[in-house]
Amino acid sequence: MATTKRAVTIIDVAKAAGVSVSTVSRVLNNKDDVAEATFEHVRDVIDELGYSSSLAAKGMRSRSTNVVGLIVPDVSDPFANKVMRGVNQAIVEHHYDLLIYTNGNILDDISAAREQQYVSLLNNGLTDGVIIVTPSIGSFSSVGPVVAIDPHIHHPEAPAVISTNFKGAVAATQHLIDLGHRRIGFIRGRADLQSAIRRQQGYESALQKAGIPLDPALMVNGDFTRESGVPAAHQLFSLDPRPTAIFAANDQTAFGVLDVCETLGIRVPEELSLVGFDNIAEAAYCNLTTVDQFMDKMGYIGTKMLFDMIDGIPRQEYIYKIETSLVVRGTCSAIS
Repeated sequence: MATTKRAVTIIDVAKAAGVSVSTVSRVLNNKDDVAEATFEHVRDVIDELGYSSSLAAKGMRSRSTNVVGLIVPDVSDPFANKVMRGVNQAIVEHHYDLLIYTNGNILDDISAAREQQYVSLLNNGLTDGVIIVTPSIGSFSSVGPVVAIDPHIHHPEAPAVISTNFKGAVAATQHLIDLGHRRIGFIRGRADLQSAIRRQQGYESALQKAGIPLDPALMVNGDFTRESGVPAAHQLFSLDPRPTAIFAANDQTAFGVLDVCETLGIRVPEELSLVGFDNIAEAAYCNLTTVDQFMDKMGYIGTKMLFDMIDGIPRQEYIYKIETSLVVRGTCSAIS
């Protein structure tokens, strides 16, 4: 019967090297009170036995792990998934490995204390630096470098990558206005996210600039999920007159609107024009007009920023803004 291979311990290393456990510990901690020959011998045994596979041990020996940490709320979330693609591209180019930590639920808010705990855990010997996606705090008590992607707060103290959410929302709303729409519904994103706030501000700004009065009844709550788009759409469709167009704060919410349109027999774009935000992969399949915020680029640039910090290279941009772009597809038409 096959036996399970036991993990190598520091005791195994000490026994194989013919030294004490304390000597192995001093080698792992890079102490200078170990004779050079003994130091090199213990390191050879560590590598031979595979104990070097321990990231923490490797970091203590060399002060470098060649690993980047990534903290995301939920790896299945389309936003996080596209960010991860960009991160992966950058680490491959730099011959690094990636260690991912996830909370597992996009709607389960991580407290500031837990975010600090996760960053400290990864940056305390496990990784050379950490990227954290949509953090609720903007500064981190960490010995290692940290870069935030799409942080909750407007002025983070940590280096960050954000998209031009306001300009993207203006472009989306203006597109509907240019098509002749005046009664434009808006489904908000999560109220605690800076990106959601800026998108609502962009919607309101475009309407005001066009001389269209803001109607609170046309602005309904959502939380960036497909599920939240369903009651939001029902709420907007119950108005009399109902909106001729809807700008959803993200693509997932827009998909919820499409679900309701299918159920109620509302034709898109003949009876309703619809715009989303994000340009996730499914948006192209649904022929959804949306705003691309280049999430993979956010991950790529954020990781490049982190590598500069690891290498001690100063950056000119503390906050890197990625320009959004309107992607016109088939869910919008001119009002008849």
